[in-house]
Amino acid sequence: MNTATGRIYVARLAGTGVFDPLGDRVGRVHDVVVLLRVRQPPRALGLVVEVPGRRRVFLPLSRVTSIDSGAVITTGLMNIRRFSQRAAETLVLGELLDREIRLRDGSGTVTIQDVALEQQRNRDWLVTRLYVRRSTGRGGLLRRGERLTIDVDQALGLAPTTEQQGASALLATMADLKPADLADVLHDLPPQRRVEVASALRDERLADVLEELGEDDRVMIVSSLTTQRAAQVLDEMQPDDAADLVSELSTQQASELLALMEPDEAEDVRRLLVYDEHTAGGLMTTEPIILPPEATVATALAHARRQDVTPALSAMVFVVRPPLETPTGRLLGVVHLQRMLREPPHEAIGTLLDQDLDPLGPHDVLGKVTRLLATYNLTALPVTDTERRLLGAVSADDVLDHLLPEDWREADDEVTDQAMGAQRV
Repeated sequence: MNTATGRIYVARLAGTGVFDPLGDRVGRVHDVVVLLRVRQPPRALGLVVEVPGRRRVFLPLSRVTSIDSGAVITTGLMNIRRFSQRAAETLVLGELLDREIRLRDGSGTVTIQDVALEQQRNRDWLVTRLYVRRSTGRGGLLRRGERLTIDVDQALGLAPTTEQQGASALLATMADLKPADLADVLHDLPPQRRVEVASALRDERLADVLEELGEDDRVMIVSSLTTQRAAQVLDEMQPDDAADLVSELSTQQASELLALMEPDEAEDVRRLLVYDEHTAGGLMTTEPIILPPEATVATALAHARRQDVTPALSAMVFVVRPPLETPTGRLLGVVHLQRMLREPPHEAIGTLLDQDLDPLGPHDVLGKVTRLLATYNLTALPVTDTERRLLGAVSADDVLDHLLPEDWREADDEVTDQAMGAQRV
C-alpha cells in the first residue's frame, strides 16, 4: 500500500472519498475499526465506508491499495453487507476519541484527540501514536490543556472502561449531518455511547434526531435524561412526534414530563394523545402554516421558508378566521405554494383559496388519509372538527412513517443484504 507519509491520522481520514481502481467514487470513510489487545498495540482491521443510500459497509485494509492526497483507493472488491460491529471491535471516531487515559509514567491523565496508524512489514496496520491533550499533571511541569504526541505504549487504560468518554470529537464529525443521518449514526453506536452522544446535543438538534429514531432508541435516550432536560427537548419537537414519544413512556414518566413542558406545548400533546395513532387526529401536527385571509403572498412565502417547517407542510398554507392557534376559527380554504409563486407579493392570499378540498375529521382512519393524499396528489391535508375549525394537518411524511413496518429504518438494508447474498470477510 502506498501512503503519503507512512502514517495516517484517523480524524483527518474521516469523510475521505473512497474510489475503485477506475477512479469512480464508491463512498466515503465513516470510521476505522480497531482491535484493542492486551500488551500489544491495537490493530486496525478495516474501514467503515458509507456508500450511496447511507449504507455503511466494512472494507478490510487488505483491500485498500492506497491512501494518499485525500483519497482511498480500493482493489475494487467491496463487501456490500451492512456493517455490524462485533463485541471485540472498537470504532476510533465513535468510541476511542475523547477517551481519557493515564500515562504510564504517572504524570497524569490525557484525553485522546487523534490516533495514528502505521503499516508494518507484515502488512498489518497498528495504532502506533496518540495525539492527546493534557488533563492533569504533577509538579506544574506540564500545563493542563497542553497537547502532545505519545507512543501508544505510554498509555494506560486504552481499552474500554465503565467510565464514559467525552463526546466532543465525535460530535464534531457529525455537525453537518441531517437529522435522519445523525439518527442512523446514533443507532449504530453502543447503547452507552449512544446515550452519551445524544445527551451532548443541543435541545433543538436532539429533538430533530429523536423524531427520526425508532421507538426503542428514543425511549432509551429520553429515559436517560433528567426530567427537566427531557421536557425541554419535548418542547422543541413537533407536537405529533412528541405525542408519539410520550405515548411510549410509562404513565408516571409521561405525566411528569407533561407537567414540566411549556403549557401551550403540553396542551398540544395532550390533545393529540386523545386520538388513536392510526387516525387523522393521531397523525396530525398542530403547527402547520396558518394565516388569515388578509395576509399577503410575501408573508405566506416567508412562513414557508421557515427552517422548522417540513417540506411537506411548506407546500400548503391553511387560511382561517381568528384565532390562528389550533383549534382555530373556521377554515376558509388552503393556498398552494405553487399558486403563490405565480402571484405578485402584495396579493392577499384570501383571493387565491382552494375551497374544493374536503378536510379530514380527527377520527378518520389511516386508509382514508392515504387515499385522499394519493387521489389529489397532495403533501398535506387539513383536519377539522364538526364546526370546520382547523385542528391540525396530516403530512405525507407522517403517513409514510405509519405505513412502513416499525423497523423500516433497518428493513431496507436487511432486504438488500438477503437479495445480494453478501458475506462479510
